[in-house]
Amino acid sequence: MRRGTSRDIRTANRYEVLRQIIAESPTSRQELAAATGLSLATVATLVGELLDLGMLTEVGFEDSAGGRPRGLVAVDAAGGALIGVDIAETYVRAELFDLALNVLARADEDMRPGENSPEQVVGHVTAAVGSVVAQAGVEGARVLGVGVSVPGQVDRDTGVAEYAPNWDWHDVPLLDLLAEHIAYPLHLDNPLRACAVAELWFGAARGRGDAVVVNLGTGVGAGLALGGGLHRGVSNSAGEWGHTTLVLDGRPCHCGNHGCVETYVGAPGIMLNLREASPGSTLLHPEDQTATIDALASGVAAGDPVAVEVVRDTARYLGAGISDLVNLLNPEVVVLSSWVAAALGEPLLREVREAVARHALRRPLAATEIVLSPIPTDPVCLGAATFALEGALRSVGRRPAGRTAARSRTAPSA
Repeated sequence: MRRGTSRDIRTANRYEVLRQIIAESPTSRQELAAATGLSLATVATLVGELLDLGMLTEVGFEDSAGGRPRGLVAVDAAGGALIGVDIAETYVRAELFDLALNVLARADEDMRPGENSPEQVVGHVTAAVGSVVAQAGVEGARVLGVGVSVPGQVDRDTGVAEYAPNWDWHDVPLLDLLAEHIAYPLHLDNPLRACAVAELWFGAARGRGDAVVVNLGTGVGAGLALGGGLHRGVSNSAGEWGHTTLVLDGRPCHCGNHGCVETYVGAPGIMLNLREASPGSTLLHPEDQTATIDALASGVAAGDPVAVEVVRDTARYLGAGISDLVNLLNPEVVVLSSWVAAALGEPLLREVREAVARHALRRPLAATEIVLSPIPTDPVCLGAATFALEGALRSVGRRPAGRTAARSRTAPSA
């Protein structure tokens, strides 16, 4: 088991202090110490470092009861830029953020069916990153890093996409491939972790100790926040709930198993639910997941009986799977996130709540709230940007040779 070094601990503390300042800006050192549990002396040192880095700025004072006025600090939004990249099965999206994690620019690249070779994906990411930098007009030196989210299992230390079942990727050195075209420091993880972090920082999991973020897209998984922090598992593989068995000897899954949760509630599974309910339905767009899900959402709003039936059946499967998470983890909140959940919205949420109530044990269910993600932007891009921020804070104090390393070497394109 890898033990944390003093540098790891200092990076984690620096990250937590900055996270609190972004959430509560402006704030005092005393408030930061109370919120983080760190000593006032430690907080003062970390704030000083962040001020020296240009990430924070002093913004005046507030009165304190019976003492000297307290100095207030806030994020210097213009002190740097971060890029978050959401690689999904049907698109690549990049968003550029300031240090307060406000979106300054966004670019989308569509990916057609079968357009998923590593080289093709790298091309889309490179184009999207170049686009947001150009749109925002930021100088390259201001970009502190690029967080990249890719579906499946990843090794975040080596930058390798170890296994992406929907694309049949095995041990793809994705960050090395990207570093041939993108000059900024690169950081890899997957959408389960990205969505969970986004909810912890800005969404429904903020202030919650235990939360599950259910990611509903082409693929399906569960980001886990346990004990107030992100739960990764021993090999960064926690949350592969989409590949747990829901139906014995059920539908075949890309992972090689049968009856996985994903095969019933991911976008392709929902399309199959629709095809089984009404083979000739005009709601079905066989080659277009997004159009089919949008058509179902519009159909439910219009009272179309087929659409209502399909969403209800999908929610039955989803509710059964979520009830297992409720019984197993006893979370404070379950958040339905990603593009399928956003498109189907409240009608899906209502049906899921009813389905979970039929399956979950009474005591853990009573303590669990089930909600839609309130984050208005792409939560995966937002979470990926925080990985870049974490990487930037980790590199503080190191000699500036990082850009010549394998995963962040200088290249002409971005």
